[in-house]
Amino acid sequence: MARPLSRPIPDPTNPGDESVWDYPRPPRLERVSETLRVVLGGAVIAQTKAGYRVLETAHPPTYYFPPGDVMAGVLSGPRRGGICEWKGQAVLFDVHGGDRLAPSAAWSYPDPTPGFDAIGGYVAFYALPMDACFVGDARVTPQPGTFYGGWITPGIVGPFKGSPGTMGW
Repeated sequence: MARPLSRPIPDPTNPGDESVWDYPRPPRLERVSETLRVVLGGAVIAQTKAGYRVLETAHPPTYYFPPGDVMAGVLSGPRRGGICEWKGQAVLFDVHGGDRLAPSAAWSYPDPTPGFDAIGGYVAFYALPMDACFVGDARVTPQPGTFYGGWITPGIVGPFKGSPGTMGW
């Protein structure tokens, strides 16, 4: 008999921290005031002060860049990606920076579902294959696993979905 899934115990927080267990489901979209930056192959390939983040229970925030703030020629593709139950059909891009290529390392929702139309055509990057990603001056730690694309910064508290055994959260 399968063991019932249970919600993990949230990690303790300090004043000013955000627990991913306080994020909503369905997710919430909000503007970002900090500068977002992505580096690949030693080159800044995306930088914006006009980004958004998506906050969803058990996930660190996922950050979205306006397409005009992604360097020209950095993205190739697109090709059909997965379907998000909240945002709709995604497309995937290969990402080029300096002398590096990161296959399927960015995605976008060209025609997102209602409630997420503000990020239509915006681009999100997986942090793991990049040289570095930043929210303000804080260097990002990638969300565990290879399926989700959340960015962990100081003050974002888990545990985070993505590691083995967490798919049912």
